[in-house]
Amino acid sequence: MRSYIKYLILTAATPLLVVSSSLLPIAAQDLPIITQTQTTQNQKPEADRLLAEGIEFYDKIRFGEALGKFEEALVIYQEIGDKVGVGATLQQIGRVYHSRNEYQQALDYYQRALLVQREIRDDAGARVTLNRIGSIYDKLGDYQQALDYYQQAVVIRQEDNGTCSDRAWQRITLTGIGKIYQRWEDYPQAFANYQQAAAIERELSSCPEEDIPPSYARGARLFYNTGLVAQELGKYQEAWDYFQQALAIYQRVEDQDEQWIILNQMGVVSRHMGEYQQALDYFQQAQEMGILFVHFGQGGSLNNIGLVYYELEEYPQALLSYEKALASAQEINDRVGEGVTLNNIGGIYEQQGKYHQALDTYQQALAIVQEVGDQNGEAVVLNNLGVVYDHLGKSQQAADYYQQAATIWSELGVNTPGLSITLNLEPLILPRSPNAEKRAQAVQLYQKGMQLSKRGQYQPALEELQQALIIARELGDESQEWKSLNQMGLVYKSLGEYKLALDFLQQALGIPKQGFENTGAIHFNIGQVYSSLGDYPQALEFYQQASALAGGNQTGKVRILNGIGSVNLALEQYELALDSYQQALTILKSINYDKKLLEGATLNNIGQVYREQGKYELALEYYQQALTIQKLLGGRWGEGAILDNIGEAYYHLEQYDRALEYYQQALVISQEVGNRATEGENLSNIGYLLEQQQQPELAIVFFKQSVNVREGIRESIKELPPAQQQSYTATIAKDYRHLADLLLQQNRILEAQQVLDLLKVQELEDYLRNVRGNETTAQGVPNLKPEEQIQDGLADILDQAIAIGKELNQLRQQGNRTPQEEQRLVQLVNAQEQIIADFNYFIESPEVEALITQLTPKTRKPDLVDDLEDLLSIQDNLRDLQQNAVLLYPLILEDRLELVLTTPDSPPIRRTVSVTKDQLNQAIVSFRQALNNPGTDAQPPAEQLYNWLIKPLEKDLEAAQAETLIYAPDGQLRYIPLAALYDGQQWLVQRYRINNITAASLTDLGSQPTSQLKILAGAFTTGSHSVTIAKERFNFGGLPYAGVEVKTLAETIPDTTQLFNDAFNPQDTKPQMGDHTILHFATHGAIVAGRPEESFILFGDGTPVTIADVRNWNLNNVDLVVLSACQTGLGGNLGTGAEILGLGYQMQRAGARAAIASLWTVDDGGTQALMNAFYGVLQGNQTKAEALRQAQIALITGDYTAVGEQRGSIVARQVSDELQPEVVNRLNHPFYWAPFILIGNGL
Repeated sequence: MRSYIKYLILTAATPLLVVSSSLLPIAAQDLPIITQTQTTQNQKPEADRLLAEGIEFYDKIRFGEALGKFEEALVIYQEIGDKVGVGATLQQIGRVYHSRNEYQQALDYYQRALLVQREIRDDAGARVTLNRIGSIYDKLGDYQQALDYYQQAVVIRQEDNGTCSDRAWQRITLTGIGKIYQRWEDYPQAFANYQQAAAIERELSSCPEEDIPPSYARGARLFYNTGLVAQELGKYQEAWDYFQQALAIYQRVEDQDEQWIILNQMGVVSRHMGEYQQALDYFQQAQEMGILFVHFGQGGSLNNIGLVYYELEEYPQALLSYEKALASAQEINDRVGEGVTLNNIGGIYEQQGKYHQALDTYQQALAIVQEVGDQNGEAVVLNNLGVVYDHLGKSQQAADYYQQAATIWSELGVNTPGLSITLNLEPLILPRSPNAEKRAQAVQLYQKGMQLSKRGQYQPALEELQQALIIARELGDESQEWKSLNQMGLVYKSLGEYKLALDFLQQALGIPKQGFENTGAIHFNIGQVYSSLGDYPQALEFYQQASALAGGNQTGKVRILNGIGSVNLALEQYELALDSYQQALTILKSINYDKKLLEGATLNNIGQVYREQGKYELALEYYQQALTIQKLLGGRWGEGAILDNIGEAYYHLEQYDRALEYYQQALVISQEVGNRATEGENLSNIGYLLEQQQQPELAIVFFKQSVNVREGIRESIKELPPAQQQSYTATIAKDYRHLADLLLQQNRILEAQQVLDLLKVQELEDYLRNVRGNETTAQGVPNLKPEEQIQDGLADILDQAIAIGKELNQLRQQGNRTPQEEQRLVQLVNAQEQIIADFNYFIESPEVEALITQLTPKTRKPDLVDDLEDLLSIQDNLRDLQQNAVLLYPLILEDRLELVLTTPDSPPIRRTVSVTKDQLNQAIVSFRQALNNPGTDAQPPAEQLYNWLIKPLEKDLEAAQAETLIYAPDGQLRYIPLAALYDGQQWLVQRYRINNITAASLTDLGSQPTSQLKILAGAFTTGSHSVTIAKERFNFGGLPYAGVEVKTLAETIPDTTQLFNDAFNPQDTKPQMGDHTILHFATHGAIVAGRPEESFILFGDGTPVTIADVRNWNLNNVDLVVLSACQTGLGGNLGTGAEILGLGYQMQRAGARAAIASLWTVDDGGTQALMNAFYGVLQGNQTKAEALRQAQIALITGDYTAVGEQRGSIVARQVSDELQPEVVNRLNHPFYWAPFILIGNGL
């Protein structure tokens, strides 16, 4: 039985806090005055004197007297026609009305001034007037009009040597534009304008004070507002920098109040950056200043300090700060601050599990926020009351409070969260920023998604989290963005969508300002995904990084220890695993809050260790404790995993009926929550159990469902790197093989072959990452009609079970239930027990027995598989070849070898060979060693493998009159050439044509080749090249015999294009490929196990082309690709052999019908001899398979008459570096003739 290890690790979620809003509203700008130059006309001195006196009165705030002087001056300027004076005086009169808040009169005079200034091209004066008009519309709330005038002002061209005053007014205008965009919450635009203004402000530092329009603490308010916008955009470091600049100015002018405000704001930003100690320092500095702004006083700083401790999960410290804040608020009768602080204290009690204290505190807060008329605060507290009642299991009361909160939020235009918010610590102690409502909405959506995912409602959870992510990105809120990405990654992990899970978690990790501990949480979650994929080294690496980042986070340490334990458990290092879990339990004893979920997970995991050690009774004790906790908390995914674990323990205790009950319950939950990974495990576990109960036909039904679920998961991880795909395949391959095994035992051979094809496609996918299979493989394993009927009946029962389970889980979450609810709970428990009984009855019912009878070997009708047209078409294909071809599929199992033979005209044949996998692999290694050494006798190991692979089928092959073996090798059998097996008298190639295929479902066996041979031949013959492949350096020398080989080929087949050395390069070669039917490359290459990126073909100019790149070649007109290479073939240790057939598949994928490649490093001269013989036969209109066979026989026998030349002619063509005579005389050793295999279409 396949033993699945279902450990539980709690995901690293984040504190669920609303982002702090800004401390101050957008600051207004003090608009400086402007002075005018004088003219020289007769009455001008008098007018200038009056204008100057008016400005003096204005500066002394004697607006009436100033207005009188300005009006007198205006009359004179108009009389003498001094338009400069007229413009300046009209502007000053407008300024008086502006200062008296008489905006319409001010606008009239400003507009008159603007007309004059534009007429005389007084750009400096017009800029000031436009700015002041804009500021009036800004005051009146007509922001679009204000923006129009500001933008007119800002586009007025300045001279390169513009005065300091001109630059100052440009800064003021840009600041005004920034303010409007800030009010509109268009923060990117606001930030851009503020940044320009701030840059000018820094330039003005070199200007004399008298040249700059006066303003208080110049630049400080600009820097402060720029910081606020940067904060809204999530640019926390930039926000901090601007606040620092503002603080320095306020410290210089000794403005304590402004310093207090900015210190608090710098603390808020530091908290967002995860710099908690720095945040505490700023808040404490603010607190020590003792500033009192009603509810912005010491209580505000203390609340902020409490918020930091809350995020650090240091709840006692947080509570202490909140209690001080509460005392401060009560001392000055600050009811707003008191209500906020009570809300925050309630949140601490809730986190500590002190629910009744939390209720009392929230009720006090509710009374106060209602008293002061704070509607949003009222909604927050009502919502938090609902959360506590949810914890207490009082769902109706919780729903009432949620509804009240939702009604208020609806009236305020805020989206209703719909579900409980775990904690919504709205920092009501601070004024709300313009984006507070959107931020609250994002947090509500995020927390709703969190709650849904905890309940296993993954698709609705994703919808909420996606909306939260959109808003967070719109606001530039990186804190909320990474939280949403992190949670979406965890949901996709639960759905078995591992590629998407890694994508989202890596995005979260890429956000630079998520904070130190939060980075650790993401590392931990990525580790979980790799663990699910079976990539334990990667998982362990991320867990260790998370551990280094955990700091003092005790719950984080518990999660990480569970993760590390899970890796050791999977690696069968049980004592190490148990040690990690016991450490986690020890830490949990020191935690007084929020530990039940972690405790349940750890207990389950300890149970896993004991189960793997065979201590099943002890394992059950831990599982039952974990299950009790999980049911209490309502986590459906965790409950399902534990139920399946209990089922496995009972399975090993051979209590099969009890095991089936628990498996069935686990399956219901997996399907309910959409967890495909555990669903696949549940189904296969039931399959193993039914097999033990001697019900193989019914076991096959469940295994087929399991395989098809796994195929769905594999489809979703195709974009992952090969290592992760291979890891996942390794975790499920045994179930595929076991299904094939069961099918073969039932003589359902065609169906077994379909499963074997799926395995082969998987191996190619894992190696090459680009194998799509076809319609046959895409549908998974087909079901026979009786199986479909059984599955339909099971689906009906499981649907009922899911509905009952959902309702039962909801009722269990309610602490104090009504009598009616208690009665309903009893009914549901009874119904659940009945469903279990129904499930057991169904699989034993007469109806199912009748269907099973149709599937058993003794009673199964021959035409039962008639619907499996794709499988039966294989026989038609073999018949159409007219080559007397048969299809040979070996299957390597742990205890035996299964041989499947499909012939054109008879039912598929299965033969069982009693040889273990280890024995077979040892024979393969021995044979390989003999093949690689021409001085070794290869016949004994070749004969041993013949006795296992071919001898059991001798009579069947004879009966089928087989002449061609189409061979789909399994696993390590791919490393040996079937042609070189020895029957005691002769090599197998002397009896049969042989061509290898990847899988029957991926190979077009019947496509006819082009009659005319047109060859493109390239060779690397002289010189040397050094290339780097996957960071490793390789040095290659030319192949002297490659040139002879290609020249001989051209003599044999005249229509041959020859390319040598530098002329044999990818740029010139690839465009010619489609014009030829055969590509013959005599060059170096390597096909490396497990590493397609390191597998390559070397062109003559030294350019390496990886096997992955081959898929982009256009080979649609090519019948054959021959890689006649000195080092083409196996690299490294034996793997699954996917790389061998993967090369052929890549060529076929690019359009070629077949490929010839080698299995080991080939003797240069021996290759020449074989290739010359091969093309000699091929020219005589023989098939590719027959040509290769005849060439190999020629080398074996030394008789070259069949290939059109004499043995001596080969020797005669040798170049100076000729073959040694002893080599020529022993070309019959398979080292020389056997390495090349034909992959694909053999015609």
